[in-house]
Amino acid sequence: MATQERLGTKRLVVGAHYGTMDFIVQRVTAVIMAVYTLVLFFGIIFTSELNFESWRRLFTFTCLGLPVGSLLATLAFLSLAWHAWIGVRDIWMDYVRSAGLRLFLQALTVLWLVGAVVFFAKILWSL
Repeated sequence: MATQERLGTKRLVVGAHYGTMDFIVQRVTAVIMAVYTLVLFFGIIFTSELNFESWRRLFTFTCLGLPVGSLLATLAFLSLAWHAWIGVRDIWMDYVRSAGLRLFLQALTVLWLVGAVVFFAKILWSL
């Protein structure tokens, strides 16, 4: 089949729903981050004074024996990392033509995001 025949309405499609999952994940992680932002906003609004102990209480808040504050913060940060991965990966795929350079940049991005998540968990869960 010639290249001209695969263009337009006769284009060769390599996979059904390509990118749909990434689209859904981007929207879900954005909603999680928005909800967490509201939780933080109201937590700050209803705090009498902003100091280390009030921040610590916000992140170590427990309900029914579960560390709700830490769990929500972890969920929000994991959502941020996943959201960032999809966005930055798409930038590398769209604008970096060299496959080797693109793979290198994607690997650096993954290492940076994993390092950020590990650093976040170490700080938050050591409170």
